[in-house]
Amino acid sequence: MCGIVGYIGNKQAAPILLDGLGKLEYRGYDSAGMAVFDGQEIRIAKAKGRLKVLYNMTRGGGTMPGTAGIGHTRWATHGEPSDTNAHPHSNEDASIVVVHNGIIENYMKLKKKLEARGYQFHSETDTEVIAQMLDYYYRGNPLEAIMKVMHRMEGSYALGIMFRDHPGEIYAVRKDSPLVVGQSPEGNFIASDVPAILKYTREVYFIENEELVCLKADSLNFYNIDEEELQKEPVTIEWDIHAAEKGGYAYFMMKEMQEQPKAVADTLNPRLKNGGIEIEELGMDEEELRAVEKIFIVACGSAYHTGVTAKYVFEGLARIPVEVDLASEFRYRNPILNKNTLVLIVSQSGETADSLAALRQARALGSRTMGIVNVVGSSIAREADSVLYTWAGPEIAVATTKAYSTQLIALYLLALKFASARGTLRKEELQTMLEDLRQLPEQISLLLSHKEKVQKFANRYLAAEHIFFIGRGIDYAISLEGSLKLKEISYIHSEAYAAGELKHGTISLIEEGRLVVAVLTQPELYKKTISNIVEVKSRGAFVMAVTTAGNTEVEKVADYVIYIPETNPYFTNSLAVIPLQLFGYYVAIGKGLDVDKPRNLAKSVTVE
Repeated sequence: MCGIVGYIGNKQAAPILLDGLGKLEYRGYDSAGMAVFDGQEIRIAKAKGRLKVLYNMTRGGGTMPGTAGIGHTRWATHGEPSDTNAHPHSNEDASIVVVHNGIIENYMKLKKKLEARGYQFHSETDTEVIAQMLDYYYRGNPLEAIMKVMHRMEGSYALGIMFRDHPGEIYAVRKDSPLVVGQSPEGNFIASDVPAILKYTREVYFIENEELVCLKADSLNFYNIDEEELQKEPVTIEWDIHAAEKGGYAYFMMKEMQEQPKAVADTLNPRLKNGGIEIEELGMDEEELRAVEKIFIVACGSAYHTGVTAKYVFEGLARIPVEVDLASEFRYRNPILNKNTLVLIVSQSGETADSLAALRQARALGSRTMGIVNVVGSSIAREADSVLYTWAGPEIAVATTKAYSTQLIALYLLALKFASARGTLRKEELQTMLEDLRQLPEQISLLLSHKEKVQKFANRYLAAEHIFFIGRGIDYAISLEGSLKLKEISYIHSEAYAAGELKHGTISLIEEGRLVVAVLTQPELYKKTISNIVEVKSRGAFVMAVTTAGNTEVEKVADYVIYIPETNPYFTNSLAVIPLQLFGYYVAIGKGLDVDKPRNLAKSVTVE
């Protein structure tokens, strides 16, 4: 949540800041602002609303001359969206200016301390406390002041800081919030995420926890929290900036849905070698795989839903017990872990605050950890014992589609790897399942090519107030994700239920004309789910069914049927989720909503 960009070099900073913030607007979009040093003063402009308000206010940055500046796009945590609460924040005379991503947990205590010393506050934010703290400790040495403030702050933060007394410098520091530094012949950059600066450079440095960097136009200096200078090596970003742009689509979400076949193939194909599965970055041999006695899958949101599917896959194929936990709950339930427990942390960004904290807790309790992440060099990727990358490419839309699909693939591969090592799957069975996996990209393409059929059906439910999803086993996991996709972008109340639980209370919610989406792709549960469809139909529901080709019996009880191609029952989520993604998308589009930036949500949740 929230995006930071900074630039210092030989070009005008404001247009670069606005361009970079445009690439980060998926991280926050209730207000935006920037601060630029004009040679004498630090000038600040900020405004409530989308970035275009700030763009128009500053005439594309033309009214803010200067070659050093910091910018911010906000997703509110402390204080309502407003011009006053927007970043940057400063001390009283604007000689120290700060942009901030994260949450300062002890800000009220710090604020009271400063107020007792005569400091006045103008916003409701925790960030203004940082600016005033810097003012309190500043004695001409920015590095010393920043270090003193770091020692006193609790929580998470990535900061961009400018001091009027040091016009040729920008300072940046991070703790538990992402921050990258870019280097080019025309200047140096800071950003919350690589796409913001990829237009200008491919050479980036990933800042570790409690590290600080001083940027000048032609140099970078890195320090640890003890003010000791560090030597860091740059990383070259291989993917192209065009991968992070819309490419002719109206919305990133549709572009990313259409990219799913390629993303799935890119994640899958390099790991299928020599008739088996080879995961070079796994860092575990077969003996270590066999030694694992239990797996925990820890994640948030859609990533958690992939874990619900993976529980069925791991337990069914590898015969190893699996628990699936929401990261925010895992941290506080005192889990029972040991050295024979493997904790899988699933996160698109690799920066999800609760997931990162869960990883650290698991390591502290002696368990082996593995990150399943999309962003190379992210915090989870760096801190886990091993990592399995999902090669989805940049995902900009807040509602995940291709990252979800690639997480499923990574978990399938891992489950099959465990099954092979533990001898619970015959060689011929493994080969058949690998062939099913190879067919998934083409099958996903086929489903996407029929998107107009889903759109036509979705247009009938633009005015719906409540929609329910039901399924059993893996179909329940699919229903969870379908329901989330719908509610987060269309704002229609939606719930997913295990179909067998309907009669235990929730069937009372079914009334005449209510849409129920029933997923039935699991052969052994097919007839039982048919019975559940009959139950809701008898209460007046209108049923859309998603099932596997050949299950034509469902047409007798459902009002509308979407068929997916045949595949192994363990892999049906990869196909059944596609029409559900499309359904949510077209309902939201039909209502005139911005599917890329749904209200109150941000792409990367880097605070608890």
